[in-house]
Amino acid sequence: MSESTTYLELSQEDGGAHKFYEVSVSGTQVAVRYGRIGASGQSQCSTFPTVEKAQAAAAKKIGEKVRKGYAPAVQGQRAARPVTRRQVTSAPSTARAVAPVLWRFRTGSAAFGIHVDADRCWVGNQNGDVHTLGHDGEVLARYQLPAGVKCLVADDFWIYAGCDDGSVYDLSSKLPFAAYDIAPDVDIFWLDIHEGVLHVADRDGGLTVIDHEDEYQWSRRSSGSAAWMVRRDDRAVHHGHSRGVTAYAADGSRELWHTPTRGAVLFGWQEDASVYAGTDRRVVQRLAKKDGAIEATYACDTVVYSCATAPGGRYVFAGDSASSVYCFAADGTRLWKLGTGGGSALSMQYLDEKLYMVTTDGSLVCVDASETAVAAARAGTVPVARDVKSAAALPTYTPSTTVQTVTATAASGIVVECVQESGRLRVHVVSDGFEPSWNVQFPRHIRRPGARYVVDGLAPASGGFYRVRGEIRQLV
Repeated sequence: MSESTTYLELSQEDGGAHKFYEVSVSGTQVAVRYGRIGASGQSQCSTFPTVEKAQAAAAKKIGEKVRKGYAPAVQGQRAARPVTRRQVTSAPSTARAVAPVLWRFRTGSAAFGIHVDADRCWVGNQNGDVHTLGHDGEVLARYQLPAGVKCLVADDFWIYAGCDDGSVYDLSSKLPFAAYDIAPDVDIFWLDIHEGVLHVADRDGGLTVIDHEDEYQWSRRSSGSAAWMVRRDDRAVHHGHSRGVTAYAADGSRELWHTPTRGAVLFGWQEDASVYAGTDRRVVQRLAKKDGAIEATYACDTVVYSCATAPGGRYVFAGDSASSVYCFAADGTRLWKLGTGGGSALSMQYLDEKLYMVTTDGSLVCVDASETAVAAARAGTVPVARDVKSAAALPTYTPSTTVQTVTATAASGIVVECVQESGRLRVHVVSDGFEPSWNVQFPRHIRRPGARYVVDGLAPASGGFYRVRGEIRQLV
């Protein structure tokens, strides 16, 4: 039986790509494996009528990749991207009472990613699973991503998952796609997105900024390391690391201020006028965005893993390494401390008198944070937490690796086209009623010169570009 394997890699010096592509032929079967260098990647297998047709198909695939800059390589010679996961421990809570947990959903692995909006809750874990749930705990859908989820971030309508493989996946449609690729030498700790611009905080205390076209904009190196916090607003980027919080101008042109915190920053939150830094010295500190002045300190009993606020900072919440959750008044007065009932909170978010937490045991927990419920819990009366289960037929979505082709445009479809501009492949709108000079945020891996695609919808974003809403199909 005729067998052959061709292994190719594309690793650009500017960090724009760090990928492999392997084609194996065995008789009439052609197997393709591809992904980030150092990862197992994804696989596809096709069967052809004859050996000759299988070999021709393999040669075509290899030729396409070589023309894009891939070259023969020896597997294992290039290192995989560095990946650091926060080392956490979780002791039993010393609180005398347990928080009033309404429901709990166990994801199966430790979880850092959480986002809660008016419609649903999102949780992402270190297995690469992202689940969406209703506020009542009903599990609605599951996304299976190729690598562990670092964090979930939202930007208006869009929701993104930053993963260990260096990709940031857009989960706004049923079929997720890699919207950003982070340079392979960046060991990602945390992410934030603001008006389509991605901000990456890393192990070395670096801050890297990438625009909606997945192109490098600027970077800075803060004075500390282990940058677990990055929060961006209209005016500045707030970068938390082992030596405090540093604020940079939004365009990266200068440092605005630096404030040492009491301990290394392990988590960050922001409101309009303040940023909040949870540290390994058992405090959350509130810093003024205008000048970095410390406005208040919220004292916990052990290392702080996470924090969040009620709107405007009316209440400040914190989760520690001893499976406890705290609530403070804005001035720093501790109002209560309760046990989580299931591990330490690694991330949290407050919405409509409920506190949502993801924990070391991989659970998404919904706590009734109303004054009445907390008072009852402190007196020893708590509801029986409902253990949420996934439905057997739960829809599961994986990143799209191929694009369906269509020969005609549906009445509601919008046509976009790939064009060469200054050596880059850009995507512009062809259909009437849109600004033709604006770029479209579009998956790099499916762009082809001159190709046209049909998308279900486009939405304008601040900064003068469009984002895709719905499915992408190639027009042939």
